[in-house]
Amino acid sequence: MYRSNLAIIISSPSGAGKTTIARKLIKKIKNSYLSVSCTTRDPRQNEKHGIDYFFVNKDKFKLLKEQKKFLESAKVYGNFYGTLKSELKRSKKNAIALFDVDWQGSRSIKKALYENCYSFFLLPPSRKILKERLLKRHSNDPYNALKRFSSAKKDIAHWVEYDFVFINDNLDECANAILKKIKILLEEKKRMTSIFKKIKNL
Repeated sequence: MYRSNLAIIISSPSGAGKTTIARKLIKKIKNSYLSVSCTTRDPRQNEKHGIDYFFVNKDKFKLLKEQKKFLESAKVYGNFYGTLKSELKRSKKNAIALFDVDWQGSRSIKKALYENCYSFFLLPPSRKILKERLLKRHSNDPYNALKRFSSAKKDIAHWVEYDFVFINDNLDECANAILKKIKILLEEKKRMTSIFKKIKNL
């Protein structure tokens, strides 16, 4: 198991905004970083290797998995995704690590990080809006959009596994609401750390 200063998991069904929200949070939270996942899917327009994802082929992914390099991994929409254990080592003292993963990844990360790990699940305002977002994102491949929409309905059922749930109706408002909750968690962590220090001195 791994110990983390503070780990924040952001999950959502495809098209509900987890990646955008995670990037907004990184800009607002001092001493934080976004964990970069490995994936076998092709890069989208403007995505860069080592920044958005580590783009690898299936053979490389399989080798990394055999070498037990992943904290978690899963197959999603025909492609493989995984969080490298080395991403945790990027964490400096009191740093906050953000993980942009699906519900499968969230389960594994929460199991590995036995403390100071909190999960947030984002819901779309409605299924209709989610469908519209996916069709717009994948306008050149409506079949893929509808496939993701079908899977998204199943993903939504996992909201009960999360510590906090937010509806992403407005990106900025949702990011600010999550940020407010994270600040509360940080203050509570500081308070408990102070109490533990006093207990040791009793």
